Amino acid sequence: MAENTGFVAWLWETLKTVFWALILAGIFRTVFFQPFWIPSGSMKDTLLIGDFLFVNKMAYGYSYASCPTIRIPQVGLDLSADDFCGFIEDREDRIWGADPERGDIVVFRHPIDGRDFIKRLIGVPGDRIQMIDSVLYINDTPVQVAPAGTFTEIMEPQGPLGIRPQCENGPVGFGAECTKSRFIETLPNGVSHAILNIGNRPSDNTGVFTVPEGQFFFMGDNRDNSTDSRFSQATRGVGFVDRKDIVGRADRVMFSSAGRSMFAFWTWRSDRFFKALD
Repeated sequence: MAENTGFVAWLWETLKTVFWALILAGIFRTVFFQPFWIPSGSMKDTLLIGDFLFVNKMAYGYSYASCPTIRIPQVGLDLSADDFCGFIEDREDRIWGADPERGDIVVFRHPIDGRDFIKRLIGVPGDRIQMIDSVLYINDTPVQVAPAGTFTEIMEPQGPLGIRPQCENGPVGFGAECTKSRFIETLPNGVSHAILNIGNRPSDNTGVFTVPEGQFFFMGDNRDNSTDSRFSQATRGVGFVDRKDIVGRADRVMFSSAGRSMFAFWTWRSDRFFKALD
């Protein structure tokens, strides 16, 4: 009898420990930082598939989107910020809010399906955004672009999704070098960052996007391989992103895995530990 009582006491203490650990983790993810693992190549070469980082939620204040998203497909768990904080989703203002600045790397919730996206902020409210012959125009003025060599990677499946890179010199065979032209783009506020070019795509020439009040325009640095604000929500693109859908700012890569799992430490990229993001 005493043995059973001891087991029950141990089980109760364990459950309490797990409960409070989950509560503290939820508070940490909601208020301070949210872990994020890069699943696609839309932000190359600034962010690589397999980069692991923490998103700074304090940077822009808080909205419903600050609440955690927990998705574990293997066990059928799919809880989004709507499930936790949907009751405040219609609020347009942010608590202790501050707007992101042009050039920031921002995580936001997709306006339609709620997935977390990470892109670079290009257009703020009132801006006129257009692409002409692969050059970005902001308020009818082309941004500065300078050649910066070639980005090279191996043609092979990348990350847990097994995504194969797109190549400017393609198609190339498995194991061959896949290259893209690299440029340094400088935005009107002086922020400079790398962009990649794969080839001529419809998204290299667009109409004019006028950013509405309270919304933002985002693009991926891998310009020819990014589903972003150039594509409408009707076509499963991003379109304009509401202020309330912003989650936080990405400032630094903590570590990076070139393999199919972040736990495969032998595949970690030694040059990306604590790498600051431009």
